[in-house]
Formats: sequence, C-alpha cells, structure tokens
Amino acid sequence: MNKKFAISVIITLFLAACASKPIEEPKAPTTDNSPPAATAPAPAPASSSDSSSSSTTSADTMAAPKAELNPLKDPNNILSTRSIFFDYDKDEVKSEYRALVEAHAKYLVAHPNAKLVLQGNADDRGSREYNLALGQRRSVAVRKVLNALGASDTQIETISYGKEKQRCSDQTEACWAQNRRVDIVYEGE
Repeated sequence: MNKKFAISVIITLFLAACASKPIEEPKAPTTDNSPPAATAPAPAPASSSDSSSSSTTSADTMAAPKAELNPLKDPNNILSTRSIFFDYDKDEVKSEYRALVEAHAKYLVAHPNAKLVLQGNADDRGSREYNLALGQRRSVAVRKVLNALGASDTQIETISYGKEKQRCSDQTEACWAQNRRVDIVYEGE
C-alpha cells in the first residue's frame, strides 16, 4: 500500500512539474505585456527598440534590465569602484571615499540578500603579522561605516590579506599606495 502511495505521489509531482513548464511559457508574454510600461526608460536610451516588433522588444527588455539591475558591473556606476585606499600605517576611511562607501551601503540596504567581503591589504613594509593586523583593522573600519549607514552586519565579512595580495611590487611610494587598500568583493563575483 505504501509503494502505491509513493508511486502516486511521484507521478503527481512529475505531472505537476511537467504542467508548470507550459504555465511558465505563457507567463513570459504576460510579463512582456506589462513591462513595456515599466521598462519604457530602458528602451528610451536605445531609441531603436521602441520601433521594433514585440518579439524583439521582449529580447531587448530581457537584456536591458540585466544591465540595469546589476549596477555592480556598470563602469559608469559608482558601485563598480571596489577599492578604498588608506594612508601609510592608517586605518581610517578617508573622506574622499565617503560617497563610495555610502553607495555600497545603500546597495546593501536595498538588497538585503546581497553579501560582500571586505578584503584588507597593506603594503610590504612591516612584518607579516603587523600587516595582517593592519589589513584587518582597515576592513573592519569600512564595515563600521557601512553598518553606521544601515547595512546589516550579516551581509559583511571582513578578511585581511596583509601584504599577500599586492597590486604592485615596486619599492616606490606610488606602488605602496596602491597596496594600502580594502577591496570590496560581492558574493558570486
């Protein structure tokens, strides 16, 4: 009796899964009918997508929101900037990076499922232990600012690489300045 019940449940689930595919296909055109008003700003910059057929519009509509919905990869968006630089032997977030940190905090508040890692780095002067501690203090400093601006602590992880992830290996001040930073890396990137 249990086998018959299990088989009937499996068949029912299978049929339900098969039935869901045709339901999803009609939903796509339904979504295409409603988003033209919602995505009217997206085709406006392209201009040519407004005069195209509805099937082309649906392809354009699907491509445009992906670009708009991921400001993290848009080079024209401040969110694509992912490094905060520090002065020598310091862990205070400089005022020139305030707008950048605010933008990332707003993104985290607006996207509660988004998570990021703050990767603290230091130049190669000083001991390994000192630079690991300095990199951690820098990543924690950025986290504190993000938290103060409303980002949840559960969305943020801090880590220090110390002097292990150098961008530049020359022994010059310009090179060392590139290595004194916190990199912002979003989960899934």
